[in-house]
Amino acid sequence: MSDISKRKLKLKVSAIKEGTVIDHIPAPFLFKVIAILGLDKIKNQITFGTNLESVKLGSKAIIKVSDKFFRNDEINKIALIAPHANLNIIKNYEVVEKKIVEIPNEIKGIVKCINPQCITNHEKVTTCFKVVATNPISLKCKYCEKLTIGEQIRIQ
Repeated sequence: MSDISKRKLKLKVSAIKEGTVIDHIPAPFLFKVIAILGLDKIKNQITFGTNLESVKLGSKAIIKVSDKFFRNDEINKIALIAPHANLNIIKNYEVVEKKIVEIPNEIKGIVKCINPQCITNHEKVTTCFKVVATNPISLKCKYCEKLTIGEQIRIQ
């Protein structure tokens, strides 16, 4: 069997001409990544696959967004739930750039504060957290200073 035939057998999600591929998303977090990036609100063609075989993760998800190129601050949001995700920038069906997600220093509007008394849980105030540690991820609320750590993180 030729290399091309082997590659075609492995290709589970079709190629895109221009856009971004987000790869190595843990399968259970696919829809959280879609929500964080607001992909449920855009008109671009979006293809995703889940429970795909992965050497790194065992089971992974992948998202392909045609004609969309994300800013670093947009894509780094997914590092909260998919710290090993990476991006492939596609132009004319070829990968022209690869990026690794990084946890940003500040998280705005995507994480819910776990403190039931926090103003963000009672008023129309956008949440804002400072990242104080990355392993495990620890976030400090700008308003009540409560720490949210790892498994406690809830996406709004």
